Amino acid sequence: MAIKLKEISKKKPLFTGGHRLCAGCGAAVIARQVMNMVDEPVIIGNGTGCLEVTTSIYPFSSWNVSWIHSAFPNTASTIAGVESAWRALRDFEEMKDNYRFIAFAGDGGTYDIGLQALSGAIERGHRFLYICYNNQAYMNTGYQRSGATPVSSWSSTTPVGAKQKGKPGRSKDLTAIMAAHKIPYVAQASPGFWHDLMLKVERALQIDGPSFINVIQPCVPGWGILPRDSMRLARLAVDTCYWPLYEITDGQECTINYHPKERLPLTEFLSPQKRFKHLLKDENRTLLEQLQAEVDTDWEMLRGSLR
Repeated sequence: MAIKLKEISKKKPLFTGGHRLCAGCGAAVIARQVMNMVDEPVIIGNGTGCLEVTTSIYPFSSWNVSWIHSAFPNTASTIAGVESAWRALRDFEEMKDNYRFIAFAGDGGTYDIGLQALSGAIERGHRFLYICYNNQAYMNTGYQRSGATPVSSWSSTTPVGAKQKGKPGRSKDLTAIMAAHKIPYVAQASPGFWHDLMLKVERALQIDGPSFINVIQPCVPGWGILPRDSMRLARLAVDTCYWPLYEITDGQECTINYHPKERLPLTEFLSPQKRFKHLLKDENRTLLEQLQAEVDTDWEMLRGSLR
């Protein structure tokens, strides 16, 4: 499949500018790329987080579609309830439009606070696409660690000092957790590879059932990067195999969507970020080597799942 950019450029934007997101924020890029692939009536569920608080400040909105704000824990429950109401109205022939349903929530509201609601909603088989814009911490409340925060990275609740070198313990593999539910479609994506992300959204919206896309999202203040480097980091995450691009159908068939021609060392991704600057010091070389080894192992395990 190919993305028809000329046709997309002529469409009315469903997600507009004028929001209050930080300069260089990846969430706005993700939302724009996702909404560009919507061709049918759509209802958006948006959990509390950076994307919600910056795009819906009354009386303004960046959403040119039906949009619902959900609390941190219940984004998936809200969109599942809306989808159930639509099915009931359709069955009684009171609703003829073929709606699509998309949920947006950050990693805090997905990996942690909203995991139970998400698991229940996808287990029940509701038809919706859940987008996790994953900036790897609770960024809108002060950069606290989440279940997605990488090992050995700085956050305001996992400081770097004499007794602790950032977050202890690895992050959850939520993409694998979602795939373990045996739902029709699960994927990882990056806004730095827009064509891949938009194709995955197109596939997911065609499914009559739940789908989930985990999208890495550079955060300028939380990662400690320059606004102009946001998409460069989104690409480096993939080219270092820190964030592989792949998709899983029905919990079984795995496809790697991108193999770097020249795989870059992990330091290319880490060095521009202040949250990892301590790992580049000589006294923390062991931690850096461990992190590189973990990325290597995960990449080989993913490649091995194809055999």
